[in-house]
Amino acid sequence: MRSARRERPGDVSPEPVLPPGFVSSCQPVRGGWFDEPDIVVRYARASQAAGARALRIESLRDLQAVRPVTRLPIVGLVKREIPGTDVFITPTPDDVHALAEAGADVIAFDGTDRPRPHTIEALLAATHAAGKEAMADVATFEEGVAAWSAGCTYVGTTLSGYVPGSPELEGPDLELVRRLSLAGVRTIAEGRIATPEQAREAMRLGAYGVTIGTAISRPERLAEAFASAIENA
Repeated sequence: MRSARRERPGDVSPEPVLPPGFVSSCQPVRGGWFDEPDIVVRYARASQAAGARALRIESLRDLQAVRPVTRLPIVGLVKREIPGTDVFITPTPDDVHALAEAGADVIAFDGTDRPRPHTIEALLAATHAAGKEAMADVATFEEGVAAWSAGCTYVGTTLSGYVPGSPELEGPDLELVRRLSLAGVRTIAEGRIATPEQAREAMRLGAYGVTIGTAISRPERLAEAFASAIENA
């Protein structure tokens, strides 16, 4: 159910850097058993060998480790807390510049409508000034359309279910994927996609790509889920 993509002024390039399809989010649990750059590199290499079309890497440390070992496009981001705001995904233009210098092809930042240290327009301007594409992580349809209209090349459903005002779902927000895709937004389905069937359904509903994270790079979370299910059986 692919809809025609609207061309907008400000697009970085005629063809997007990210090819459609599988994006592997190689983000270990911070402070966990797999939180080492060499392990993240192994996740990235394994994902590429399995057919990933792009990688999503968090932190400058891991980005600098992964960049030399792959030619796949990388969506880069940093996560850090700033007092006075709940926005923590690439919150400042300085973060954008650092990610660009470290080798990210696409800069992902929080695109939600919440009090923030810098506007989406400022982050987008910094991204384009660095010659990179922008991905807005959003929680609602309205945020996604606004980010797309502002000039973001991709919109991720990453934060749906994690921000007040978005649905509380056990699985992925496929309805948000459907609505954004139908509106002509280049949508990356992301968030709680745990099975190949869910990923296939996201693509069927019009997603440009699907990001898989926990199911690949956070085995301790999977172990906890199995342990809990067995304990409560």
